[in-house]
Amino acid sequence: MNPKTVQIQIIFVREYFVCWWTCSAGARNTAREAHVLPAPSGMRVEKSLVTHRWRQDRAWRRGRGKVFSSAMNLATAFIRAAELDLQKKAIYWGDQEYSYQELLEETERVAALLQNQLNVKPGDRVGLWLKNCPEFVPALFGIFRAGGVAAPINNFLKPHEVNYILNDAGADVLITDEAMAEHLPALLAARPQLQVVKVEQFAGLSEDGAQVNPPERNETDLAVLIYTSGTTGRPKGAMLSHGNLLHNVESCRLVLETIREDRVVVLLPMFHSYMLCVGVLLPLLVGASIVLFRSLHPPRNIFQEIVRRQATILPGIPQFFRSLVHAPMNIPLPSLRMCISGAAPMPVQVLKEFADKYPFPLIEGYGLSEASPVVTKNPLKGVRKAGSIGLPIPHVEVSIQNDAGELLPAGEIGELCVRGGNVMQGYWNLPEETARAIRGEWLLTGDIGYRDGDGYYFITDRKKDMLLVNGINVYPREIEEILYQFPGVKEAAVIGLPDARKGEQPLAFVAANEGVTLEEKALLHFVREKIADYKTPRRVVFLPALPRNATGKILKTALREMAAGG
Repeated sequence: MNPKTVQIQIIFVREYFVCWWTCSAGARNTAREAHVLPAPSGMRVEKSLVTHRWRQDRAWRRGRGKVFSSAMNLATAFIRAAELDLQKKAIYWGDQEYSYQELLEETERVAALLQNQLNVKPGDRVGLWLKNCPEFVPALFGIFRAGGVAAPINNFLKPHEVNYILNDAGADVLITDEAMAEHLPALLAARPQLQVVKVEQFAGLSEDGAQVNPPERNETDLAVLIYTSGTTGRPKGAMLSHGNLLHNVESCRLVLETIREDRVVVLLPMFHSYMLCVGVLLPLLVGASIVLFRSLHPPRNIFQEIVRRQATILPGIPQFFRSLVHAPMNIPLPSLRMCISGAAPMPVQVLKEFADKYPFPLIEGYGLSEASPVVTKNPLKGVRKAGSIGLPIPHVEVSIQNDAGELLPAGEIGELCVRGGNVMQGYWNLPEETARAIRGEWLLTGDIGYRDGDGYYFITDRKKDMLLVNGINVYPREIEEILYQFPGVKEAAVIGLPDARKGEQPLAFVAANEGVTLEEKALLHFVREKIADYKTPRRVVFLPALPRNATGKILKTALREMAAGG
Protein backbone atom coordinates (compact mmCIF):
# COMPACT_ATOMS: atom_id res chain seq x y z
CA MET A 1 0.00 0.00 0.00
CA ASN A 2 1.33 3.43 -0.94
CA PRO A 3 1.97 5.31 2.36
CA LYS A 4 1.43 8.66 0.61
CA THR A 5 -2.20 7.85 -0.06
CA VAL A 6 -3.20 6.59 3.37
CA GLN A 7 -3.69 8.44 6.61
CA ILE A 8 -4.65 6.38 9.62
CA GLN A 9 -5.91 7.75 12.87
CA ILE A 10 -6.53 5.26 15.64
CA ILE A 11 -8.64 6.15 18.62
CA PHE A 12 -8.35 3.75 21.55
CA VAL A 13 -11.17 3.53 24.05
CA ARG A 14 -9.98 0.95 26.60
CA GLU A 15 -10.01 -2.35 24.62
CA TYR A 16 -12.04 -0.95 21.73
CA PHE A 17 -10.65 0.94 18.75
CA VAL A 18 -11.94 2.42 15.55
CA CYS A 19 -9.80 2.79 12.48
CA TRP A 20 -10.78 5.41 9.98
CA TRP A 21 -9.10 5.56 6.65
CA THR A 22 -8.84 8.51 4.30
CA CYS A 23 -7.78 6.74 1.17
CA SER A 24 -7.29 7.04 -2.56
CA ALA A 25 -9.30 4.69 -4.75
CA GLY A 26 -6.45 2.16 -4.76
CA ALA A 27 -6.13 2.19 -1.02
CA ARG A 28 -9.90 1.88 -0.63
CA ASN A 29 -9.81 -1.29 -2.72
CA THR A 30 -6.99 -2.66 -0.59
CA ALA A 31 -8.94 -1.87 2.56
CA ARG A 32 -12.05 -3.56 1.16
CA GLU A 33 -10.12 -6.69 0.26
CA ALA A 34 -8.88 -6.75 3.85
CA HIS A 35 -12.54 -6.40 4.92
CA VAL A 36 -11.96 -3.09 6.69
CA LEU A 37 -14.53 -0.71 5.25
CA PRO A 38 -13.31 2.90 5.10
CA ALA A 39 -15.54 5.66 6.43
CA PRO A 40 -16.76 8.31 4.01
CA SER A 41 -14.58 11.39 3.77
CA GLY A 42 -15.27 13.95 6.49
CA MET A 43 -17.03 11.50 8.82
CA ARG A 44 -16.42 12.12 12.52
CA VAL A 45 -16.47 9.34 15.07
CA GLU A 46 -18.17 10.62 18.20
CA LYS A 47 -16.69 9.53 21.51
CA SER A 48 -20.13 8.56 22.82
CA LEU A 49 -20.73 6.30 19.81
CA VAL A 50 -17.32 4.64 20.21
CA THR A 51 -18.04 4.07 23.90
CA HIS A 52 -21.48 2.67 23.07
CA ARG A 53 -20.03 0.18 20.59
CA TRP A 54 -17.30 -0.84 23.03
CA ARG A 55 -20.00 -1.52 25.61
CA GLN A 56 -21.89 -3.57 23.02
CA ASP A 57 -18.82 -5.72 22.44
CA ARG A 58 -18.25 -6.16 26.17
CA ALA A 59 -21.91 -7.08 26.73
CA TRP A 60 -21.72 -9.55 23.85
CA ARG A 61 -18.62 -11.23 25.32
CA ARG A 62 -20.41 -11.57 28.67
CA GLY A 63 -23.59 -12.99 27.15
CA ARG A 64 -22.40 -15.62 24.69
CA GLY A 65 -24.10 -18.45 26.58
CA LYS A 66 -27.26 -20.07 25.27
CA VAL A 67 -30.37 -17.97 26.01
CA PHE A 68 -33.23 -20.40 25.36
CA SER A 69 -33.82 -23.81 26.93
CA SER A 70 -35.63 -26.74 25.36
CA ALA A 71 -38.31 -26.43 28.06
CA MET A 72 -39.39 -23.03 26.73
CA ASN A 73 -42.03 -22.10 24.25
CA LEU A 74 -42.29 -18.74 22.47
CA ALA A 75 -44.71 -17.33 25.05
CA THR A 76 -42.59 -18.25 28.07
CA ALA A 77 -39.43 -17.02 26.31
CA PHE A 78 -41.11 -13.64 25.74
CA ILE A 79 -42.26 -13.42 29.36
CA ARG A 80 -38.74 -14.17 30.58
CA ALA A 81 -37.22 -11.49 28.34
CA ALA A 82 -39.85 -8.92 29.37
CA GLU A 83 -39.29 -9.54 33.06
CA LEU A 84 -35.62 -8.63 32.74
CA ASP A 85 -36.73 -4.98 32.64
CA LEU A 86 -40.46 -4.37 32.48
CA GLN A 87 -40.06 -0.60 32.11
CA LYS A 88 -37.73 -0.83 29.14
CA LYS A 89 -39.08 0.46 25.83
CA ALA A 90 -39.78 -2.50 23.58
CA ILE A 91 -41.32 -0.72 20.57
CA TYR A 92 -40.81 2.75 19.12
CA TRP A 93 -43.69 3.69 16.80
CA GLY A 94 -43.35 7.28 15.66
CA ASP A 95 -43.79 9.40 18.76
CA GLN A 96 -45.37 6.52 20.68
CA GLU A 97 -43.39 4.19 22.91
CA TYR A 98 -44.44 0.83 24.34
CA SER A 99 -42.75 -0.77 27.33
CA TYR A 100 -42.31 -4.49 27.87
CA GLN A 101 -44.82 -4.27 30.72
CA GLU A 102 -47.46 -2.75 28.44
CA LEU A 103 -46.90 -5.44 25.80
CA LEU A 104 -46.98 -8.20 28.40
CA GLU A 105 -50.22 -6.96 29.94
CA GLU A 106 -51.87 -6.63 26.53
CA THR A 107 -50.63 -10.10 25.58
CA GLU A 108 -52.41 -11.52 28.65
CA ARG A 109 -55.63 -9.71 27.76
CA VAL A 110 -55.52 -10.98 24.17
CA ALA A 111 -54.82 -14.54 25.36
CA ALA A 112 -57.77 -14.32 27.77
CA LEU A 113 -60.03 -13.06 24.96
CA LEU A 114 -59.00 -15.93 22.71
CA GLN A 115 -59.44 -18.56 25.42
CA ASN A 116 -62.52 -17.33 27.26
CA GLN A 117 -64.62 -15.64 24.60
CA LEU A 118 -63.51 -17.15 21.30
CA ASN A 119 -62.96 -20.68 22.64
CA VAL A 120 -59.47 -21.10 21.12
CA LYS A 121 -58.07 -24.48 22.20
CA PRO A 122 -54.44 -25.68 22.11
CA GLY A 123 -53.42 -26.20 18.50
CA ASP A 124 -56.27 -24.12 17.01
CA ARG A 125 -55.14 -21.90 14.16
CA VAL A 126 -55.70 -18.14 14.42
CA GLY A 127 -55.30 -15.91 11.36
CA LEU A 128 -53.25 -12.73 11.76
CA TRP A 129 -54.07 -10.28 8.95
CA LEU A 130 -52.45 -6.98 9.87
CA LYS A 131 -50.37 -4.22 8.45
CA ASN A 132 -47.31 -3.28 10.49
CA CYS A 133 -48.48 -1.99 13.87
CA PRO A 134 -47.48 -2.37 17.55
CA GLU A 135 -50.57 -4.52 18.20
CA PHE A 136 -49.09 -7.24 16.01
CA VAL A 137 -46.84 -8.17 18.97
CA PRO A 138 -49.49 -8.80 21.68
CA ALA A 139 -51.68 -10.45 19.03
CA LEU A 140 -48.87 -12.87 18.14
CA PHE A 141 -47.79 -13.67 21.68
CA GLY A 142 -51.42 -13.71 22.83
CA ILE A 143 -52.06 -16.53 20.37
CA PHE A 144 -49.02 -18.41 21.70
CA ARG A 145 -50.04 -17.76 25.32
CA ALA A 146 -53.51 -19.18 24.66
CA GLY A 147 -51.92 -22.28 23.10
CA GLY A 148 -52.98 -21.41 19.57
CA VAL A 149 -51.10 -21.52 16.28
CA ALA A 150 -50.51 -18.21 14.52
CA ALA A 151 -51.13 -18.02 10.78
CA PRO A 152 -49.72 -14.64 9.60
CA ILE A 153 -51.35 -13.57 6.33
CA ASN A 154 -49.94 -11.28 3.66
CA ASN A 155 -51.83 -8.00 4.09
CA PHE A 156 -51.56 -7.31 0.35
CA LEU A 157 -53.73 -10.31 -0.55
CA LYS A 158 -57.26 -10.02 -1.88
CA PRO A 159 -60.19 -11.49 0.10
CA HIS A 160 -60.46 -14.66 -2.01
CA GLU A 161 -56.73 -15.30 -1.45
CA VAL A 162 -57.09 -14.74 2.29
CA ASN A 163 -60.10 -17.03 2.34
CA TYR A 164 -58.05 -19.78 0.70
CA ILE A 165 -55.49 -19.57 3.53
CA LEU A 166 -58.14 -19.45 6.26
CA ASN A 167 -59.88 -22.49 4.76
CA ASP A 168 -56.64 -24.39 4.28
CA ALA A 169 -55.47 -23.65 7.83
CA GLY A 170 -58.91 -24.33 9.29
CA ALA A 171 -58.80 -20.97 11.09
CA ASP A 172 -62.10 -19.84 12.58
CA VAL A 173 -60.65 -16.76 14.31
CA LEU A 174 -59.05 -13.81 12.53
CA ILE A 175 -57.23 -10.89 14.15
CA THR A 176 -57.19 -7.87 11.85
CA ASP A 177 -57.66 -4.08 11.95
CA GLU A 178 -59.92 -1.33 10.67
CA ALA A 179 -57.73 -0.87 7.58
CA MET A 180 -58.97 -4.28 6.39
CA ALA A 181 -62.62 -3.69 7.35
CA GLU A 182 -63.84 -3.20 3.77
CA HIS A 183 -62.78 -6.77 2.93
CA LEU A 184 -64.48 -8.44 5.90
CA PRO A 185 -67.97 -8.85 4.34
CA ALA A 186 -66.47 -10.95 1.53
CA LEU A 187 -64.57 -13.10 4.03
CA LEU A 188 -67.59 -13.60 6.27
CA ALA A 189 -69.78 -14.49 3.30
CA ALA A 190 -67.33 -17.19 2.26
CA ARG A 191 -66.67 -18.41 5.83
CA PRO A 192 -69.73 -17.67 8.02
CA GLN A 193 -68.23 -19.27 11.15
CA LEU A 194 -65.28 -16.85 11.11
CA GLN A 195 -64.93 -14.79 14.31
CA VAL A 196 -63.18 -11.46 13.77
CA VAL A 197 -61.24 -9.43 16.33
CA LYS A 198 -59.93 -5.97 15.46
CA VAL A 199 -56.81 -4.75 17.22
CA GLU A 200 -58.61 -1.47 17.91
CA GLN A 201 -60.57 -3.50 20.48
CA PHE A 202 -57.43 -4.36 22.47
CA ALA A 203 -57.39 -1.05 24.36
CA GLY A 204 -60.90 -1.75 25.69
CA LEU A 205 -60.21 -5.24 26.98
CA SER A 206 -60.76 -5.47 30.73
CA GLU A 207 -57.92 -6.52 32.99
CA ASP A 208 -60.51 -8.22 35.21
CA GLY A 209 -61.16 -10.69 32.42
CA ALA A 210 -57.49 -11.36 31.74
CA GLN A 211 -57.44 -14.73 33.50
CA VAL A 212 -55.41 -17.05 31.31
CA ASN A 213 -54.97 -20.74 31.82
CA PRO A 214 -51.88 -21.28 29.67
CA PRO A 215 -51.73 -24.83 28.33
CA GLU A 216 -48.46 -26.71 28.39
CA ARG A 217 -46.73 -26.16 25.05
CA ASN A 218 -43.24 -27.48 24.33
CA GLU A 219 -40.69 -27.25 21.55
CA THR A 220 -42.37 -29.91 19.40
CA ASP A 221 -45.76 -28.22 19.37
CA LEU A 222 -46.82 -26.28 16.30
CA ALA A 223 -46.46 -22.49 16.73
CA VAL A 224 -46.79 -20.87 13.30
CA LEU A 225 -48.16 -21.72 9.87
CA ILE A 226 -46.20 -19.61 7.42
CA TYR A 227 -47.76 -19.64 3.97
CA THR A 228 -45.28 -19.56 1.13
CA SER A 229 -45.54 -16.66 -1.26
CA GLY A 230 -47.22 -18.75 -3.93
CA THR A 231 -45.05 -17.43 -6.78
CA THR A 232 -45.35 -20.83 -8.50
CA GLY A 233 -48.85 -21.92 -7.48
CA ARG A 234 -51.14 -22.21 -4.46
CA PRO A 235 -49.53 -21.17 -1.14
CA LYS A 236 -48.47 -24.01 1.15
CA GLY A 237 -48.43 -23.76 4.93
CA ALA A 238 -44.95 -24.42 6.33
CA MET A 239 -45.37 -25.89 9.83
CA LEU A 240 -42.94 -24.23 12.24
CA SER A 241 -42.81 -25.45 15.83
CA HIS A 242 -41.87 -23.48 18.95
CA GLY A 243 -38.54 -25.31 18.83
CA ASN A 244 -37.96 -24.44 15.16
CA LEU A 245 -38.34 -20.71 15.81
CA LEU A 246 -36.45 -20.66 19.11
CA HIS A 247 -33.62 -22.53 17.40
CA ASN A 248 -33.46 -19.98 14.58
CA VAL A 249 -33.68 -17.01 16.95
CA GLU A 250 -30.77 -18.41 18.97
CA SER A 251 -28.70 -18.98 15.82
CA CYS A 252 -29.42 -15.41 14.67
CA ARG A 253 -28.58 -14.04 18.10
CA LEU A 254 -25.16 -15.66 17.88
CA VAL A 255 -24.32 -14.78 14.28
CA LEU A 256 -25.54 -11.17 14.57
CA GLU A 257 -24.16 -10.74 18.11
CA THR A 258 -27.52 -9.38 19.22
CA ILE A 259 -27.75 -7.90 22.73
CA ARG A 260 -30.35 -6.10 24.85
CA GLU A 261 -28.93 -2.72 23.86
CA ASP A 262 -29.71 -3.30 20.18
CA ARG A 263 -32.57 -1.55 18.40
CA VAL A 264 -33.78 -3.35 15.29
CA VAL A 265 -35.47 -1.46 12.46
CA VAL A 266 -38.65 -3.13 11.19
CA LEU A 267 -39.50 -1.78 7.75
CA LEU A 268 -40.61 -4.95 5.99
CA PRO A 269 -44.01 -6.58 6.55
CA MET A 270 -44.19 -8.32 9.93
CA PHE A 271 -46.18 -11.22 8.43
CA HIS A 272 -43.13 -12.36 6.44
CA SER A 273 -41.06 -15.18 7.93
CA TYR A 274 -37.82 -13.18 7.69
CA MET A 275 -39.21 -10.18 9.57
CA LEU A 276 -41.11 -12.40 11.99
CA CYS A 277 -37.86 -14.02 13.09
CA VAL A 278 -35.21 -11.28 12.71
CA GLY A 279 -37.42 -8.22 13.23
CA VAL A 280 -39.89 -9.40 15.89
CA LEU A 281 -38.87 -12.59 17.71
CA LEU A 282 -35.12 -11.96 17.81
CA PRO A 283 -35.18 -8.52 19.48
CA LEU A 284 -38.11 -9.25 21.79
CA LEU A 285 -36.77 -12.60 23.01
CA VAL A 286 -33.38 -11.15 23.92
CA GLY A 287 -34.84 -8.04 25.56
CA ALA A 288 -33.84 -5.58 22.82
CA SER A 289 -36.06 -2.98 21.11
CA ILE A 290 -37.88 -2.51 17.80
CA VAL A 291 -38.05 0.70 15.77
CA LEU A 292 -41.25 0.01 13.85
CA PHE A 293 -42.49 1.55 10.60
CA ARG A 294 -45.74 1.13 8.73
CA SER A 295 -44.04 1.09 5.32
CA LEU A 296 -40.91 1.97 3.36
CA HIS A 297 -42.30 5.39 2.43
CA PRO A 298 -41.37 8.16 2.66
CA PRO A 299 -37.64 7.31 2.93
CA ARG A 300 -36.72 10.67 4.52
CA ASN A 301 -38.87 9.89 7.56
CA ILE A 302 -37.27 6.49 7.90
CA PHE A 303 -33.75 7.89 8.06
CA GLN A 304 -34.77 10.62 10.49
CA GLU A 305 -36.36 8.06 12.79
CA ILE A 306 -33.34 5.73 12.60
CA VAL A 307 -31.15 8.59 13.79
CA ARG A 308 -33.63 9.80 16.43
CA ARG A 309 -34.11 6.33 17.91
CA GLN A 310 -30.42 5.33 17.54
CA ALA A 311 -31.23 2.10 15.70
CA THR A 312 -28.35 -0.37 15.44
CA ILE A 313 -29.53 -3.12 13.05
CA LEU A 314 -31.29 -2.46 9.74
CA PRO A 315 -32.76 -5.47 7.91
CA GLY A 316 -34.07 -4.68 4.46
CA ILE A 317 -34.53 -5.87 0.91
CA PRO A 318 -32.25 -5.24 -2.09
CA GLN A 319 -34.41 -2.44 -3.54
CA PHE A 320 -34.12 -0.45 -0.31
CA PHE A 321 -30.34 -0.74 -0.21
CA ARG A 322 -30.17 0.11 -3.91
CA SER A 323 -32.00 3.35 -3.10
CA LEU A 324 -29.43 4.08 -0.38
CA VAL A 325 -26.64 3.55 -2.90
CA HIS A 326 -28.26 5.88 -5.44
CA ALA A 327 -29.10 8.60 -2.93
CA PRO A 328 -27.49 11.87 -4.12
CA MET A 329 -25.47 12.21 -0.91
CA ASN A 330 -24.28 10.08 1.97
CA ILE A 331 -26.99 9.76 4.61
CA PRO A 332 -25.35 9.88 8.07
CA LEU A 333 -26.63 6.97 10.17
CA PRO A 334 -24.08 6.97 13.00
CA SER A 335 -25.78 4.48 15.32
CA LEU A 336 -26.08 1.63 12.78
CA ARG A 337 -23.66 -1.23 13.22
CA MET A 338 -24.94 -3.37 10.33
CA CYS A 339 -27.46 -3.71 7.53
CA ILE A 340 -28.83 -7.11 6.56
CA SER A 341 -30.26 -7.93 3.15
CA GLY A 342 -32.79 -10.71 2.85
CA ALA A 343 -35.98 -11.91 1.11
CA ALA A 344 -34.43 -11.72 -2.39
CA PRO A 345 -30.96 -12.00 -4.00
CA MET A 346 -28.73 -8.94 -3.74
CA PRO A 347 -26.99 -7.93 -6.99
CA VAL A 348 -23.20 -7.98 -6.57
CA GLN A 349 -22.96 -4.52 -8.13
CA VAL A 350 -25.15 -3.04 -5.38
CA LEU A 351 -23.03 -4.69 -2.68
CA LYS A 352 -19.87 -3.17 -4.13
CA GLU A 353 -21.39 0.29 -4.46
CA PHE A 354 -22.76 0.12 -0.91
CA ALA A 355 -19.32 -0.78 0.48
CA ASP A 356 -17.85 2.22 -1.36
CA LYS A 357 -20.39 4.60 0.16
CA TYR A 358 -21.08 3.52 3.75
CA PRO A 359 -18.87 2.60 6.73
CA PHE A 360 -21.09 -0.14 8.17
CA PRO A 361 -21.37 -3.60 6.58
CA LEU A 362 -24.22 -4.77 4.38
CA ILE A 363 -24.49 -8.48 5.10
CA GLU A 364 -26.19 -10.81 2.66
CA GLY A 365 -27.63 -14.06 3.83
CA TYR A 366 -30.06 -16.73 2.72
CA GLY A 367 -33.15 -18.37 4.06
CA LEU A 368 -36.57 -19.76 3.26
CA SER A 369 -39.81 -20.04 5.17
CA GLU A 370 -39.38 -23.80 5.51
CA ALA A 371 -36.20 -23.20 7.55
CA SER A 372 -37.70 -20.70 10.02
CA PRO A 373 -36.21 -18.95 7.85
CA VAL A 374 -32.49 -18.05 8.22
CA VAL A 375 -29.90 -20.57 6.94
CA THR A 376 -26.68 -18.70 6.10
CA LYS A 377 -25.12 -15.29 6.63
CA ASN A 378 -21.90 -13.63 5.62
CA PRO A 379 -19.95 -13.16 8.86
CA LEU A 380 -20.21 -9.91 10.78
CA LYS A 381 -16.51 -10.14 11.54
CA GLY A 382 -14.17 -11.71 9.05
CA VAL A 383 -14.33 -12.32 5.31
CA ARG A 384 -17.51 -11.31 3.51
CA LYS A 385 -17.64 -12.44 -0.10
CA ALA A 386 -19.66 -10.42 -2.58
CA GLY A 387 -22.15 -12.64 -4.38
CA SER A 388 -22.01 -15.32 -1.67
CA ILE A 389 -24.83 -16.15 0.71
CA GLY A 390 -22.12 -16.76 3.30
CA LEU A 391 -21.59 -19.53 5.84
CA PRO A 392 -24.13 -21.70 7.67
CA ILE A 393 -25.37 -19.98 10.82
CA PRO A 394 -24.60 -21.70 14.16
CA HIS A 395 -26.33 -25.05 14.74
CA VAL A 396 -27.41 -25.35 11.08
CA GLU A 397 -25.86 -27.65 8.48
CA VAL A 398 -25.80 -27.00 4.75
CA SER A 399 -24.73 -29.31 1.95
CA ILE A 400 -24.76 -29.49 -1.84
CA GLN A 401 -26.36 -32.68 -3.13
CA ASN A 402 -27.19 -34.27 -6.45
CA ASP A 403 -30.61 -35.69 -7.31
CA ALA A 404 -29.62 -39.04 -5.79
CA GLY A 405 -28.89 -37.41 -2.42
CA GLU A 406 -25.12 -37.78 -2.70
CA LEU A 407 -22.99 -35.04 -1.11
CA LEU A 408 -21.01 -33.10 -3.71
CA PRO A 409 -17.50 -31.71 -3.16
CA ALA A 410 -16.49 -28.07 -3.26
CA GLY A 411 -16.92 -26.44 -6.65
CA GLU A 412 -19.58 -28.83 -7.96
CA ILE A 413 -23.06 -27.48 -8.65
CA GLY A 414 -26.06 -29.18 -7.09
CA GLU A 415 -29.09 -28.53 -4.89
CA LEU A 416 -28.57 -26.68 -1.64
CA CYS A 417 -29.92 -28.72 1.29
CA VAL A 418 -30.41 -27.78 4.95
CA ARG A 419 -30.41 -29.81 8.16
CA GLY A 420 -30.99 -28.61 11.72
CA GLY A 421 -33.49 -27.74 14.41
CA ASN A 422 -34.82 -24.91 12.25
CA VAL A 423 -36.22 -27.20 9.52
CA MET A 424 -40.01 -27.23 9.37
CA GLN A 425 -42.14 -30.16 10.46
CA GLY A 426 -43.66 -30.33 6.98
CA TYR A 427 -46.39 -28.73 4.87
CA TRP A 428 -49.82 -28.46 6.45
CA ASN A 429 -52.05 -31.31 5.23
CA LEU A 430 -49.73 -32.01 2.28
CA PRO A 431 -47.85 -35.26 3.04
CA GLU A 432 -46.80 -35.82 -0.58
CA GLU A 433 -45.40 -32.28 -0.88
CA THR A 434 -43.61 -32.80 2.44
CA ALA A 435 -42.05 -36.05 1.19
CA ARG A 436 -40.77 -34.24 -1.89
CA ALA A 437 -39.31 -31.41 0.20
CA ILE A 438 -37.63 -33.40 2.97
CA ARG A 439 -35.28 -36.30 2.17
CA GLY A 440 -34.21 -38.02 5.36
CA GLU A 441 -33.21 -35.15 7.65
CA TRP A 442 -32.40 -32.79 4.77
CA LEU A 443 -34.67 -30.00 3.53
CA LEU A 444 -34.39 -29.72 -0.25
CA THR A 445 -34.50 -25.99 -0.93
CA GLY A 446 -34.95 -26.07 -4.69
CA ASP A 447 -32.01 -23.67 -5.01
CA ILE A 448 -29.02 -24.55 -7.15
CA GLY A 449 -25.54 -23.57 -6.03
CA TYR A 450 -22.10 -24.63 -4.89
CA ARG A 451 -19.65 -24.37 -2.00
CA ASP A 452 -16.22 -22.86 -2.56
CA GLY A 453 -12.96 -24.05 -1.03
CA ASP A 454 -13.41 -21.78 1.99
CA GLY A 455 -16.84 -23.18 2.84
CA TYR A 456 -18.83 -20.21 1.50
CA TYR A 457 -22.02 -20.98 -0.39
CA PHE A 458 -23.20 -19.42 -3.64
CA ILE A 459 -26.64 -19.62 -5.24
CA THR A 460 -26.60 -19.85 -9.00
CA ASP A 461 -30.36 -20.10 -9.44
CA ARG A 462 -33.65 -21.67 -8.51
CA LYS A 463 -33.85 -25.27 -9.65
CA LYS A 464 -37.16 -24.59 -11.39
CA ASP A 465 -35.74 -21.43 -13.04
CA MET A 466 -32.73 -23.14 -14.60
CA LEU A 467 -32.83 -23.18 -18.41
CA LEU A 468 -31.74 -25.88 -20.80
CA VAL A 469 -30.31 -24.36 -23.97
CA ASN A 470 -29.20 -27.05 -26.41
CA GLY A 471 -29.00 -29.40 -23.45
CA ILE A 472 -26.66 -27.06 -21.53
CA ASN A 473 -27.63 -25.66 -18.11
CA VAL A 474 -28.04 -21.88 -18.13
CA TYR A 475 -28.59 -20.03 -14.86
CA PRO A 476 -30.66 -16.83 -15.17
CA ARG A 477 -29.00 -15.18 -12.17
CA GLU A 478 -25.63 -15.20 -13.94
CA ILE A 479 -27.18 -13.23 -16.80
CA GLU A 480 -29.07 -10.93 -14.42
CA GLU A 481 -25.87 -9.99 -12.58
CA ILE A 482 -24.35 -8.84 -15.88
CA LEU A 483 -27.46 -6.89 -16.84
CA TYR A 484 -27.23 -5.01 -13.52
CA GLN A 485 -23.71 -3.89 -14.47
CA PHE A 486 -24.98 -1.95 -17.48
CA PRO A 487 -25.33 1.76 -16.67
CA GLY A 488 -28.93 2.79 -16.12
CA VAL A 489 -30.38 -0.66 -15.37
CA LYS A 490 -32.54 -0.56 -12.25
CA GLU A 491 -34.11 -4.03 -12.34
CA ALA A 492 -33.46 -7.17 -14.35
CA ALA A 493 -34.88 -10.66 -14.60
CA VAL A 494 -34.36 -13.52 -17.04
CA ILE A 495 -36.76 -16.36 -17.85
CA GLY A 496 -36.78 -19.18 -20.38
CA LEU A 497 -38.65 -18.87 -23.66
CA PRO A 498 -39.58 -22.18 -25.36
CA ASP A 499 -37.64 -22.71 -28.58
CA ALA A 500 -38.35 -25.53 -31.05
CA ARG A 501 -34.71 -25.81 -32.08
CA LYS A 502 -32.77 -25.12 -28.88
CA GLY A 503 -35.28 -26.20 -26.25
CA GLU A 504 -35.20 -22.84 -24.46
CA GLN A 505 -33.81 -19.37 -25.06
CA PRO A 506 -33.14 -16.71 -22.40
CA LEU A 507 -35.51 -13.73 -22.44
CA ALA A 508 -34.61 -10.62 -20.41
CA PHE A 509 -36.96 -8.16 -18.73
CA VAL A 510 -35.38 -4.85 -17.73
CA ALA A 511 -36.51 -1.65 -16.02
CA ALA A 512 -34.38 1.49 -16.34
CA ASN A 513 -33.53 4.13 -13.77
CA GLU A 514 -35.77 7.19 -13.87
CA GLY A 515 -34.96 9.45 -16.79
CA VAL A 516 -32.78 6.83 -18.53
CA THR A 517 -33.51 5.38 -21.97
CA LEU A 518 -31.90 2.03 -22.72
CA GLU A 519 -31.22 0.57 -26.16
CA GLU A 520 -31.72 -3.15 -26.65
CA LYS A 521 -28.86 -3.50 -29.15
CA ALA A 522 -26.32 -1.83 -26.86
CA LEU A 523 -27.47 -3.85 -23.85
CA LEU A 524 -27.26 -7.20 -25.66
CA HIS A 525 -23.84 -6.30 -27.05
CA PHE A 526 -22.68 -5.56 -23.48
CA VAL A 527 -23.94 -8.94 -22.27
CA ARG A 528 -22.49 -10.85 -25.24
CA GLU A 529 -19.05 -9.41 -24.49
CA LYS A 530 -19.13 -11.00 -21.03
CA ILE A 531 -20.77 -14.43 -21.42
CA ALA A 532 -21.13 -17.18 -24.00
CA ASP A 533 -23.43 -16.51 -26.94
CA TYR A 534 -25.84 -19.30 -25.98
CA LYS A 535 -26.42 -17.57 -22.62
CA THR A 536 -27.14 -14.18 -24.18
CA PRO A 537 -30.86 -13.30 -24.13
CA ARG A 538 -32.68 -13.62 -27.40
CA ARG A 539 -34.28 -10.23 -26.79
CA VAL A 540 -35.00 -7.67 -24.07
CA VAL A 541 -38.43 -6.52 -22.93
CA PHE A 542 -38.38 -3.09 -21.30
CA LEU A 543 -40.93 -2.39 -18.54
CA PRO A 544 -41.48 0.64 -16.26
CA ALA A 545 -41.03 -1.72 -13.27
CA LEU A 546 -40.81 -5.48 -12.78
CA PRO A 547 -43.71 -7.16 -10.96
CA ARG A 548 -42.88 -8.06 -7.36
CA ASN A 549 -44.64 -9.65 -4.42
CA ALA A 550 -45.01 -8.00 -1.01
CA THR A 551 -41.52 -8.94 0.12
CA GLY A 552 -39.71 -7.75 -2.98
CA LYS A 553 -39.27 -10.98 -4.90
CA ILE A 554 -39.61 -10.57 -8.66
CA LEU A 555 -42.62 -12.56 -9.85
CA LYS A 556 -41.22 -14.64 -12.66
CA THR A 557 -44.59 -16.35 -13.02
CA ALA A 558 -46.02 -12.98 -14.08
CA LEU A 559 -43.15 -12.47 -16.52
CA ARG A 560 -43.75 -15.90 -18.02
CA GLU A 561 -47.42 -15.02 -18.47
CA MET A 562 -46.38 -11.80 -20.26
CA ALA A 563 -44.03 -13.75 -22.51
CA ALA A 564 -46.71 -16.37 -23.29
CA GLY A 565 -49.15 -13.63 -24.16
CA GLY A 566 -46.75 -12.19 -26.71
